[in-house]
Amino acid sequence: MSWEGWVFHVLSSGKGVRLLELRPTPLETLEAKLGVRIVPDDEQNEPALSEIHAYLRGRLRQFTVPVDLRGTEFQKSVWEAIAAVPYGQTTSYGELAKTIGRPKATRAVGQATGANPVPIIIPCHRIIGSTGGLTGFSGGLPLKERLLGLEQGTLSL
Repeated sequence: MSWEGWVFHVLSSGKGVRLLELRPTPLETLEAKLGVRIVPDDEQNEPALSEIHAYLRGRLRQFTVPVDLRGTEFQKSVWEAIAAVPYGQTTSYGELAKTIGRPKATRAVGQATGANPVPIIIPCHRIIGSTGGLTGFSGGLPLKERLLGLEQGTLSL
């Protein structure tokens, strides 16, 4: 799928969305990254695609599609905390570290955030630097800025 020039790939397993790739990446590269063979299945991906389209149109604030998260327990705790950051709001990596009870693990929280396999669905674009500035995002900072603008009502569609 694409939106305003950005190309996304949605990959799902039988358990839910496993990967939302925010850059135009060859399927062979994604197969190597995941260690699986990718079989196109628009029907299986339809619920996720529908929700992503609704979100990008400003009509969805909370995703309900199941996700198939694979990571360490620490990563999963970070991703769960990210999912709890409300639509239109932001928080810092340091605050996220405090939220999960690991106040000194800011750098590790940043690494776990960067490893989020389903950005937008688990809204890691809402995580910012301690000074309020935009920091890393798998889709690039221009996309992060657009998504935050969409949520905060500063982007006209």
